Amino acid sequence: MDIPPAIAAVAPDGQLTPAQRRRILIDICRRRIRPGTGSSLEFLRRRTAMNPWPDLRPVLQGIPWVVIGAVATRAYMPERATKALDILVRREDGDELRERLEAAGYTFVSDLAVPGLLFHSPEGVEVDVMLGDDPWLDEALAHPRQDPAGFPVLDLPYLVLMKLIASRLQDVADLSRMLGLASDEELASVRAVVARHAPIEMDDLESLIYLGRFETSTGSVEQ
Repeated sequence: MDIPPAIAAVAPDGQLTPAQRRRILIDICRRRIRPGTGSSLEFLRRRTAMNPWPDLRPVLQGIPWVVIGAVATRAYMPERATKALDILVRREDGDELRERLEAAGYTFVSDLAVPGLLFHSPEGVEVDVMLGDDPWLDEALAHPRQDPAGFPVLDLPYLVLMKLIASRLQDVADLSRMLGLASDEELASVRAVVARHAPIEMDDLESLIYLGRFETSTGSVEQ
């Protein structure tokens, strides 16, 4: 596929980094965004757990873990469809986690492209286990949030941090929606975590906060 000249100038080797992809998307959104999402604020602030997922709490009792990825976003924005339950644990807990899941009837399928393990639940649901060793991981695992189903979910600042680093198209959409709906107190925590662990991402974080708040506003936001 041919790369547009403007993008090729940013990535002369034809390979965009996650940060470059995110910057291009943010620039496009800033040019085209209009206030209003087409959804009421009442709907946007509704939190549901309509999609059933395997309950790993009794299986992984004693192992610190949190839900990440698309399923985690339902704690911070309207629930959306996804094909897999993603969770995050310490890399050192990977062997015990695999033993626990297999004993509970989960089938190990393969290693993931990133450090992690892919399982299928007894009902055939895909469960992706990310094995982490980031410097912020212990802090994040010690202070999870709960989603509407009562599952432990990665707290918003760390979920934002993970999605900023990944910066796939869906991640950027999730970020603007979650940040636009976050309270001032939550945004202060997000800013503090990103500034501490990924300060280079601060400008894009502020752009995503602006876009998210503008989208959910009636026409203007404070800057």
